[in-house]
Amino acid sequence: MMTKTARLAVDIGGTFTDLVLALPDRSLSTKVLTTHDAPERAVLEGTAAILAQAGITAADLALVIHGTTLATNALIERKGAKTALVTTEGFRDSLEIAYEHRFEQYDLYMERPEPLVPRPLRFEVPERVAADGEVLLPMEEAALDRIGAAAKAEGIEALAVCFLHAYQNDAHEKRAREILARYLPEEVIAISSEVCPEIREYERTSTTVANAYVLPLMESYLRRLEDGLKSLGSTCPLLLIMSSGGITTVETARRFPIRLVESGPAGGAILAQILAAENGIDRALAFDMGGTTAKITLIDDMKPQQARHFEIARAARFVKGSGIPVRIPVIDMVEIGAGGGSIARVDGLGRITVGPDSAGSMPGPACYGRGGTNPTVTDADLVLSWIDPALFAGGYITLDPKASVTACTSSVATPLSMTPETAALGITEIVTETMASAARVHAVENGKETAGRTMIAFGGAAPLHAARMAAKLGMDRVLVPVGAGVGSAHGFLGAPIGYEVVRTRLVSLNAFDAPLINGLYESMRAEAEAVVRLGAPGAKLQEIRTGFMRYRGQGHEVAVTLPDGPYDVTSLDVFKAAFEATYNALYGRIIPKLEIEVLTWTLSLAEAKPLPARIADPTPAKAPAPAGTRRIIDPGTGGPVDAAIYDRSSLAPGARIAGPAVIVEAETSTLVPDGFTAGPNAAGHLLIERTAR
Repeated sequence: MMTKTARLAVDIGGTFTDLVLALPDRSLSTKVLTTHDAPERAVLEGTAAILAQAGITAADLALVIHGTTLATNALIERKGAKTALVTTEGFRDSLEIAYEHRFEQYDLYMERPEPLVPRPLRFEVPERVAADGEVLLPMEEAALDRIGAAAKAEGIEALAVCFLHAYQNDAHEKRAREILARYLPEEVIAISSEVCPEIREYERTSTTVANAYVLPLMESYLRRLEDGLKSLGSTCPLLLIMSSGGITTVETARRFPIRLVESGPAGGAILAQILAAENGIDRALAFDMGGTTAKITLIDDMKPQQARHFEIARAARFVKGSGIPVRIPVIDMVEIGAGGGSIARVDGLGRITVGPDSAGSMPGPACYGRGGTNPTVTDADLVLSWIDPALFAGGYITLDPKASVTACTSSVATPLSMTPETAALGITEIVTETMASAARVHAVENGKETAGRTMIAFGGAAPLHAARMAAKLGMDRVLVPVGAGVGSAHGFLGAPIGYEVVRTRLVSLNAFDAPLINGLYESMRAEAEAVVRLGAPGAKLQEIRTGFMRYRGQGHEVAVTLPDGPYDVTSLDVFKAAFEATYNALYGRIIPKLEIEVLTWTLSLAEAKPLPARIADPTPAKAPAPAGTRRIIDPGTGGPVDAAIYDRSSLAPGARIAGPAVIVEAETSTLVPDGFTAGPNAAGHLLIERTAR
């Protein structure tokens, strides 16, 4: 039997489940259709298939790393547990009052998203803790017994407990959990002082409720997945990738499933970070387009942008405040409903619109032959001959071009009196512009721009649309990595075991309390290390400290990287200088003599994983003869052209080909339009460059 060195990465998407098996001498990958009724079934079927392809057994696996959109989809589709909220008396409506503003001020028909917990299931408890943690009103325990009995009678499946100022003093919440556990299993009770121990009542409540809402679903899924892997013969650890890009244990994922909401896209951002370092790209834009959604992340100086606030299930596209806010560590990205399965239609004004709804894996695009009749982006790509119907997804699905033509004709071409090819080109142009627009908005909101960046494109659909989208965004270079079709799963294998802990403690720099801060970080380090050591028992760990700081009187903070501790009286000047440098970089000024405060403290702990060194440029090589030609519609000119067809494996590092061309591989195809050249670099990644404007 071989030594256990094989590592398996699994990424469940809305349409496909991607698997990558890393062996000492090679890497294998495959795609299977996601089974939405039981997501673990596709994982287990795909695992069995890829292990058989490699000629090994599940017992040979050293590690399984998994990312899933199951929690996200449950929140978007409102398919989580029947959840109740237990909160401080007088604050049951905080979840519905939210920010007390309209996200669309002038829309008379604006509809706010309904809270995950309806008002009758929000229970109040007489208790009160002050902002400094002092108990103003002891908790009435008899009220909790009444609530527990009522919750059990109502068939409640999960409970969220969120008391006022519990981030300062968690005694009431922990005691409430003990009492409520007499009526419901303790593992389905989430308390805010553990899920989100931060100031700002609405976000803390929303995050805790969202965590409780998906607790039973994720616990059941993870149990079934663990049992299924064991039935295949696997005895290795199962680890989960989090929205922050770190990896954690199943035990932590079960307690805090809300941290998994962007786990799949986070893997793609980690891949892009590694590729940026490997190729010396200082300013990159990661573009991940799969079957259901597209994700865009800005990467500067080989670091993806991080955030602590994220909105799920926005009622209005791109509009802040229209979704469910959660405060978790997350890689800052924009995600839109624009993927290969996004459905196209003509609206009441005679315009082509695409998404955000998707045909998914069932029934899927019309060309899948699984009952779908609506035209999708994949159908449009097929009508334009950008895809070989026999080689799609490595031959896993044989596409039906006639079904795509029929769907595009009936839903778009006929209503607009145009040819199927023109309709298909319109669909691809609209979806590409939608993604480009989202990228522009995301960049502007972060004080950055897209022009001059290098796009790193991965996901099954991204390489087909990347060159056209790059041109719209003022980019001249696109990098399509090896294994682009399963890029996020590749990223899982490069992610570190990590965890982040947060605490809210208001500290004024005018009254700098070094012992308090040192004690705070000691407890945070202990909490984070207890989680990280479960997955990386002997690894060297890297710690990053961040303080969320502001001038006194301001309503929002800026994230400031803090030096390592321990701190003393001399650290005051270091804190002040770090804040002023960050504030000046953001706003172009500082405010002299105004008091500075630190409101929230975070500690991120992860195994030290250095980024790869920059690879050398390849020696120029001769391009091979194309395997053939195919008549396609060029996205830039809109006219028919004869495109050369190349197998990606036939292109040696340093070889360059000119567009129009299509480069084919197992999980995706790369479109090289007219006015672009392409070829592999020394690591085999395709570099596409614009030669004409």
